[in-house]
Amino acid sequence: MSYSGLVFENRFLHALPADEIVQNYGRQVHGALYSMVSPTPVSAPSTIIVSDELAEQIGFSSEFCRSQQFASVFAGNALLPGMSPYASRYGGHQFGHWAGQLGDGRAINLGEVALSSGGHLTLQLKGAGPTPYSRGADGRAVLRSSIREFLCSEAMHHLGVPTTRALSLVLSGDTVVRDMFYNGNAQEEPGAIVCRTAPSFTRFGHFQLCAFKGEKELLQRLLDYTLEADFPHLQAMLLQGGYTRQEVYLQWFDEVCRRTIDMIVEWMRVGFVHGVMNTDNMSILGLTMDYGPYGWVDNYDPDWTPNTTDAEMRRYRFGQQSAVAQWNLWQLANALLPVLHEAAPLEKILRDSAVYYEEQWRVMLARKLGLNAFDDAVDEGLISGLNRVLQLHEIDMTIFYRMLASFNPYQAEARLADVILPAFYRPEELAEEVIAEINAWGALYAERLCRDGMSPEQRCAQMNAVNPKYVLRNYMAQQVIDQAHMGDYSLLHELYALLRNPYDEQPGLTHHAEKRPDWARHKAGCSMLSCSS
Repeated sequence: MSYSGLVFENRFLHALPADEIVQNYGRQVHGALYSMVSPTPVSAPSTIIVSDELAEQIGFSSEFCRSQQFASVFAGNALLPGMSPYASRYGGHQFGHWAGQLGDGRAINLGEVALSSGGHLTLQLKGAGPTPYSRGADGRAVLRSSIREFLCSEAMHHLGVPTTRALSLVLSGDTVVRDMFYNGNAQEEPGAIVCRTAPSFTRFGHFQLCAFKGEKELLQRLLDYTLEADFPHLQAMLLQGGYTRQEVYLQWFDEVCRRTIDMIVEWMRVGFVHGVMNTDNMSILGLTMDYGPYGWVDNYDPDWTPNTTDAEMRRYRFGQQSAVAQWNLWQLANALLPVLHEAAPLEKILRDSAVYYEEQWRVMLARKLGLNAFDDAVDEGLISGLNRVLQLHEIDMTIFYRMLASFNPYQAEARLADVILPAFYRPEELAEEVIAEINAWGALYAERLCRDGMSPEQRCAQMNAVNPKYVLRNYMAQQVIDQAHMGDYSLLHELYALLRNPYDEQPGLTHHAEKRPDWARHKAGCSMLSCSS
């Protein structure tokens, strides 16, 4: 079985200090960035699904992925040579409030693989048992949340959104008790473990906790390690001379800001709502991570959040994500002050990053609308009109943009409302004045497209390359979960294959591109979700 060529370098462990206490019990950890801890074995591990392309990238053969040894390793029952499991320590702001020490409460890093193609990937089990950071919880995950994490990680990757990825989903054979709605009705659910991967799982919260605890030397060590491991081009600037350490640190922060903003722009492009944008869920690499109560916007609503915990404040709603990202970056900047000393350069980077978001948002919108470029002189009005049109009547965001690509501006008497009619959730309720306003905006849009001069065929191809036909709607994920609880994983495999090509038409599978069915409007798991896992 092929895995013998794997090299685990585990640079995080070699470069940074470990917790001196080796016993696995909940505690506050001081002066360290991780605790050594082994996964807790499960009774009957069995592999449900593996990302073949990711396995190949790591160096696992298909034979090994089908083996019982693979299931044992990625359920936490065994280790491969070179693996050295640990849980990392970090803190964070949760829903705008400082939460203190958090850490990998149900995630255990198995090790960091040096890829033959270059670079590194850390393999991390989610749901592999308690760690010193579990805060009294069991460290386990249930099948429903694990399915959602596996599918969404891979769906986001193939959409072109920066993300952690999922290698495998393994059933534990054990049950886990969870109160899905936090209403006192806890139930036993099937347990499962996802192996997720990333070049690094370093979070804003790693830096925040060091700063909060006054561990200035540890903060500096973490920053220097991050440059070396995750930003080697910036480390090279330092080694080559001509730049001070402070200048390189600032360059690093600027890049973290831009990567974060690039990620948010991609979320907005595809209609994704993270749902839990706490600072401990923010990657310094600008990767989408920690897939909890996420969702895709069905009917366009900037105020929608998929998180029941956030239902009242809607802090993490769709239209607020860029502002929250900026707020989170300010918290990271505050954490860097003990090392950088001066606030003014950080504040300038933050101001510039807000401008950068607006610039990138315009570039993204131009691509979605099939424009050569965003023209500030005329397109501000076009976009404000579009935002109004999208909220005049309940309309599916994904289907709207996909159908907009077929709108022909050169066609005499072109009526936009006719083209996008299938995107409306209740087309029979469309009032005449709403139809008139949609068509009026369509006329402005047609005029703008004609001024660009792009052929309808070229524009359609451009738009269909950035506006997906298939996204992982909540009701689709819930259908997979319902079947999986019956022991049927066929729909899981079908959707996994479908979502690897989200921009293609895929004849025979177009039923997965339809609007959210009415029965799913308020069904548990199909509209909003809790943080329960």
